[in-house]
Amino acid sequence: MDRPTVLVTGMSGLIGGAVRRQLGARYELSALNRRAVDGVPCHRADIADLAAIEPAFKGVDAVVHLAASVGSSAPFDELLRANVIGTYNVFEASRRAGVRRVVYASSGATVSAYERDMPYRALAEGRYDEVGAWTPLTHETPVRPAGLYGVSKVWGEALGRHYADAHDLSVLCVRIGHVTAEDRPRAPRDFSVWCSQRDIARIIEACLRAPATLRFDVFFAVSNNRWSYRDLDHARRVLGFEPQDAAETYRT
Repeated sequence: MDRPTVLVTGMSGLIGGAVRRQLGARYELSALNRRAVDGVPCHRADIADLAAIEPAFKGVDAVVHLAASVGSSAPFDELLRANVIGTYNVFEASRRAGVRRVVYASSGATVSAYERDMPYRALAEGRYDEVGAWTPLTHETPVRPAGLYGVSKVWGEALGRHYADAHDLSVLCVRIGHVTAEDRPRAPRDFSVWCSQRDIARIIEACLRAPATLRFDVFFAVSNNRWSYRDLDHARRVLGFEPQDAAETYRT
């Protein structure tokens, strides 16, 4: 049986590497990257150039869109080029090529300004003695982006909603927590928002495997963290996603 063909943008990044390791045996992977990716067919182009990236989408079943300018300190012109123009180009190239599904790498930064307020502030700062019960943020909670990076990811989700409605493209948005190179929590906040490399690859694969009838949705992606304020029940119910790792494993 033929393996599904999946184009991964930004495969040379941390999450792209995790996706490649976990999905490589079950999917026919290719990359859209600015630099070569050893061992994987790679179309080298900048996602800000629609004409240049279009050939990468031919014959592709699904796209995992990871390429982005990342971080709260990223300058606006970089966010505009990569996260706004580039994300539009990826959706538009997907539409033109007849791609069935785009898995969009959104971010917890779409809601992380809630950490300005209690009890989420105490959870993020590791001051657990100040926390009683708390209500997890869900995919239905109003967005509250932290910085322009978070705003750019809200744009990507809204754009995905538009493409799902106007062009019948299935778009599943994954609000990714903090994935670290060390693959473990590095700071107090990580005990709330950390996501292991294994868990992020698993939820992306769950999105790829979801029924074609799922046209649009938004999911938080964190590991099974005791002090998380981001809901996982929706991903469990819709995708069957169950995280395998937990930040508390690394508590010293």
